[in-house]
Amino acid sequence: MSTQTQQEVVDLEALREQFLHTEGGLSSRVTALVIGTALLVSVLVLVKRRTLREEYTPIWVTAAFLAFLASVRLDWLRSLSHLIGAWTTSSTLFLLGEVFLVCLALNYAVRLSRQSLQIKELAQESAILRRRIEDLEGRAKAGPADAIDGESPPQDREAD
Repeated sequence: MSTQTQQEVVDLEALREQFLHTEGGLSSRVTALVIGTALLVSVLVLVKRRTLREEYTPIWVTAAFLAFLASVRLDWLRSLSHLIGAWTTSSTLFLLGEVFLVCLALNYAVRLSRQSLQIKELAQESAILRRRIEDLEGRAKAGPADAIDGESPPQDREAD
């Protein structure tokens, strides 16, 4: 490598470290703290009102808690950013948000597939039952003898 290329690499690494260790403003930290707290409170209120189903509660409480934690412990976020090679903590948060949304979409896709299969099975069972009802109604209209599983009517004993 040439001396100029080595100098550029060193400068880029120094620039990256400067980005990672730049203190954010107090307003951005307070905003992140308020948003994390609001998300956590919103999730708990939705669970209390039974608007959010209990099966989704762990996902959203964890997401809200991690958002709150990221606003309180910026050093952890910086360490994670350094570990994954990100230049800024905001890009790490963006990546984590994308991963969360992909996992959420995958979760919903699995649930949707499962429910589609259940709907198909229920529609088939409904069609079978509807057909049986129509057959029984047709037999009932034809006469009482045909209505009971095709058995012949009992013979009149007095006629003998």
